[in-house]
Amino acid sequence: MNLLKELQRRNVIRMAGLYLVGAWLIVQVASTVFPAFDLPAWALRGVILLLAIGFVPALIFSWIFELTPDGLKRDADVEVTQSIAPQTARRMDRMLLVVMALGLGYFAVDKFVLVPGRLPNSATQLVAPASKDASAATTATPPAPASIESKSIAVLAFANMSADKDNEYFSDGVAEEILNALAKVEDLKVAGRTSSFYFKGRNENLATIGSTLGVAHVLEGSVRKQGERLRISAKLLRISDGVEMWAESFDGTDADIFALQENIAQQVTTQLKVALNAGAQGQLVDAGTNNPTAYALYLRATDVFNRRDSGEFLNAIKLLEEAVALDPNFARAYSRLATLYYSVDAHVEAGRSVEQALSLDPKLAEPHAVLGAIDNDQARYPQARVALEQALRLDPNDPTANFWHAIFFCQLGYVARCETGLDRTLAIDPLSPNALAWRARLLVSAGDLPAAEKMSLRAREVGLSWAAMSTSWVAIARNDLAGARAETEALVAAFPADLSPAAKAFAGARVGDVEARAQALQFIDQYLADNPPPISGLVPLALVWSGEVERGLELFADAFSGSKSVFLSEVLGTRLYPHVWASPAFPRFLRKTGIAAYWDEFGPPPNCAKNASGDYRCE
Repeated sequence: MNLLKELQRRNVIRMAGLYLVGAWLIVQVASTVFPAFDLPAWALRGVILLLAIGFVPALIFSWIFELTPDGLKRDADVEVTQSIAPQTARRMDRMLLVVMALGLGYFAVDKFVLVPGRLPNSATQLVAPASKDASAATTATPPAPASIESKSIAVLAFANMSADKDNEYFSDGVAEEILNALAKVEDLKVAGRTSSFYFKGRNENLATIGSTLGVAHVLEGSVRKQGERLRISAKLLRISDGVEMWAESFDGTDADIFALQENIAQQVTTQLKVALNAGAQGQLVDAGTNNPTAYALYLRATDVFNRRDSGEFLNAIKLLEEAVALDPNFARAYSRLATLYYSVDAHVEAGRSVEQALSLDPKLAEPHAVLGAIDNDQARYPQARVALEQALRLDPNDPTANFWHAIFFCQLGYVARCETGLDRTLAIDPLSPNALAWRARLLVSAGDLPAAEKMSLRAREVGLSWAAMSTSWVAIARNDLAGARAETEALVAAFPADLSPAAKAFAGARVGDVEARAQALQFIDQYLADNPPPISGLVPLALVWSGEVERGLELFADAFSGSKSVFLSEVLGTRLYPHVWASPAFPRFLRKTGIAAYWDEFGPPPNCAKNASGDYRCE
C-alpha cells in the first residue's frame, strides 16, 4: 500500500498513462504519414521499438525527479514544503486529457473522414454499373467504391537479380506461377497479372498499389539464378501500415523450382489465414511438367504472349513446340500454343493444339476459351457461347476468359450483358487495357463522358495501341472535332500499315469533312480492288463513317472481314450507331452474319424485335 501511495505521490502512474496514450497517438500518425513519403516498413517498426524501449526509462525518470518552482530536482532533495506534487499532478492530468482528446480526434477523422478507397485514384472506381436495358441511353454513373477485402493480394513482378538480364522472363514466370496458384484459393481475392505487373519498375508506394488494385496485401520478391542454382526471396506486406508480415529466402536448383513456388504459395495462404478450397487442399502450384527445361521454354513463350509482342509470336510458337517435344504430356504448353496459333490467325493449328491440351487435361480453362474465340470468328455463335462458359466454369477468375465472354455478347448486340462482363473483368484485373477501352466506349454511349475519358486515358497509359477508339468517341461527344480527327488518325495508325495512307481521309470523313469523305471512298475502292477477303474490319467501318452505311454493312456481311470484332462491337456493341440499325441493309446484314439465327434461338437484345415481315429491327 505504501508503494502505491509513493507511486501516486511521485506521479509515476500518471506518467505511465500519459506516455502510453502519447505513444499510441505517435504510432497512429506515423502509420498514416510514412507511406505518403515512401518510407520503408522498417521505419515504422523503428518508431514502435524506440517508444517501447523508452517506456521504462520514462517511469524511472518520474520516480527520481520532481518538478518544483525552482525547476527539475531529485525527489530526495525536495523538502515537503517545497513540493508541488498536487500542482504537478493537476498539470499532468490536463496534459493527459489533451493527449487523449487529440487521440480521439485523430481516431474520428481516420475512421469517418479518411476512409480508404474514397479518393478517385482507382481504375475500378471508374467502372459504371451495367444498364438494365441495352437500349437505354441513360448516364452510367460509376458505383461507389467497395471496401477492400482483408483477404486480398497482388503478386508483383519479382525482380531479376541474376547477372544475366535475359533471365527476366524467368523471374516474371516465377511470380506469375505463384499468382496463378493463389488464385485457386477460394477465400482469397487475387489481382490479375496485367494489373499487378503494371507496377514493375515504377517504384510506386504501397498505398497507390493497394488503392489502384483494390487489395490489402502485396507479395513482392526477387529471383537470383546462376547456372542451375536458384535463390527466391519473397515477402508479404500489409498495405494499411506497411508491416512486413512474412519474409523468407529459398535456395535450390532448377529442378526444385516447382517445390519452391509451392512453398511460397502455401506460406502466403497461412499468413493470410485463408481456407483452401477442395481443389487446393494439397498442391497449389501445378506447373504441368517435371521437366525444368520444358518449363523454362514455356516461361519464355509466355513472356512473349504476356507482352503481346506480336513480332515474336512465331518464335514463341517454336519454343513451345520444343517444350512439347521434351514433354509430350505438357498440357499447359499445348494450351498456350493454341492461344498463340489463334493470335496469328492459324485456326487449324490452334484447333489441333486445343484438342491435344484437353485430351491431356480437360480441366484447363484456356483451351476452351480459345475454342470459343475460334467458333466466334467462324460465326458458330452457339458453340462459341458453350465453350466460353465452360472456360469460366473451370476458372471463374481468368481475366482473358472473362473478357472474351464479355465481348462475345457485345458483338451480338447484348450491350447490358457486355457491360456486366467487362465490369467483372475489371474487378479481377483493374488495369486490363482491352477491358478498359471497351468499357470506356460503352460509357460514352451511355453519356458518362468524365468516366469514359478517365478510363480511356488509363487504357492508353497501360499501353493499349488502339485506345484511340474510345478517346476519339469522347472527343466527338464533346464536339471537339480537331481532337476527334487526331485520335481517329492514331486509331487508323494502330491497324495494319496498308491503311495508314488513309488515316487523314478516314479521320476527316468521320467528322463530316466532304473533301476527306471523297478521298476516303477513293482509297477504299482501291483497297478493295487490290486486297481480296478477308479485309480489315476498319474498312467497312470507314464506309459507315463516310455515310455509306448500306455499303459498309453489305461489305462486312459478304466479305466477313478479318478483325471482325472492330466492326461488330462498334455497330452492335454500343448505342452509338442508331442510324445503322435503321438502314434497309440491316436485316440482311443480321441474316448473312448468322446473328439473326442466334437471336432466333436465344432471344434478341432488349432493344431489338421482329417486325411483321420477320426482320429484326433495333431502336
